[in-house]
Amino acid sequence: MYIFTLIIFNLSFWNSPLSSMASTVTKSSSYNKYDIRTRNPNPRSAALLVIDVQNYFSSMAKPILPNLLSTIRLCRRASIPVIFTRHCHKSLDDNPILAEWWNGELIFDGTPEAELMPDLDSDLRLGEDVVLEKNTYSAFQGTELEEILRERRVEEVIVAGVMTNLCCETTARDAFVRGFRVFFSRDATATANEELHEAALKNLAYGFAYLVDCERLKEGLFGN
Repeated sequence: MYIFTLIIFNLSFWNSPLSSMASTVTKSSSYNKYDIRTRNPNPRSAALLVIDVQNYFSSMAKPILPNLLSTIRLCRRASIPVIFTRHCHKSLDDNPILAEWWNGELIFDGTPEAELMPDLDSDLRLGEDVVLEKNTYSAFQGTELEEILRERRVEEVIVAGVMTNLCCETTARDAFVRGFRVFFSRDATATANEELHEAALKNLAYGFAYLVDCERLKEGLFGN
């Protein structure tokens, strides 16, 4: 098992309601005009990245858990490897600029908040799945993620988890500029509010990623 480290932010900085993230994305969503490219993941060359589904973010992640678990299980069924990340901080000096940005509100490795949510237990294969620790927004920065993907001959990544506009989006962008084809889940990602969620999807659909949801992923992997 591989491990890597990252900083977490205090949800008290966001006062917007999280419940709206649980609703199914509608055709009237503002990013739809940019969602013009369609492609199906290739299960022989894809990997699923499940970003930071930890206890600290449970209030944000719980509304999307059904879609997230469906995404994981669809990928398992298609023999797509699943890689999990944990965002945690080992000391105040791990990432000073991120600590400054979030006013010193860090989450530390070894605390319950840093652990993956127990809802993932039945879908986490200990000893088989990679669990990376990171201490910044991108899952590539300061970790072995790219080496792991190259070693497994992965050419495409599917991104799910939290937060849509921070770690998920940054990881997706980083994957794209490193030469990976990116698929980004719109219904198995979440963030502080719908405005930020949709803003991230706009940017990603415009320049970086094919947007997918559980239904599109299922059809793309297994047909109608």
